[in-house]
Amino acid sequence: MSNYYLHESAYVDQPCQIGDNTKIWHFSHIMENSIIGENCILGQNVFIGQGVILGNNVKVQNNVSVYSGVTCEDDVFLGPSMVFTNIINPRSFIERKDEYRPTLVKRGASIGANATIICGHIIGRYALIGSGAVITSDVPDFALVYGVPGKLMGWVCKCAHPLQFVNTIAICAHCKTTYYMIARSK
Repeated sequence: MSNYYLHESAYVDQPCQIGDNTKIWHFSHIMENSIIGENCILGQNVFIGQGVILGNNVKVQNNVSVYSGVTCEDDVFLGPSMVFTNIINPRSFIERKDEYRPTLVKRGASIGANATIICGHIIGRYALIGSGAVITSDVPDFALVYGVPGKLMGWVCKCAHPLQFVNTIAICAHCKTTYYMIARSK
């Protein structure tokens, strides 16, 4: 049996898997068949849909709904009131549960407060999505993306500080990690 904290006002539907040292706070609801890793923090009023997967050390801030079809790898940060979608063309009078488009948030990515992630996309490793952004396409690893619609505005270090490339090399001013820009063929 897992050793996790569950506030008395939160609900956990079974079966589901919750890792050790995870904390689930006020008025949250975890649906069946979801998997939540170790050392996660789910803030107040968080909803985790059926079959959602959260890796280890994921932080889900207040008022976030993580709908079916979303997977977040280890060390992901989901800012307050950010939004995931899982249907591209919803109608209240048409059931489209068989049309969910998966969304993958890769290791270490951070999504800012009130951002919206349109379903069917991949958020790259250690990407940083600015508050209020609307993401309508895949986001590369280490990308800094913000705006409506979200646009690539630069690059960030694993420590989330901005990178300034000179030719094809950047050294993080904060942690001194060196990065190389590599052209990729499509």
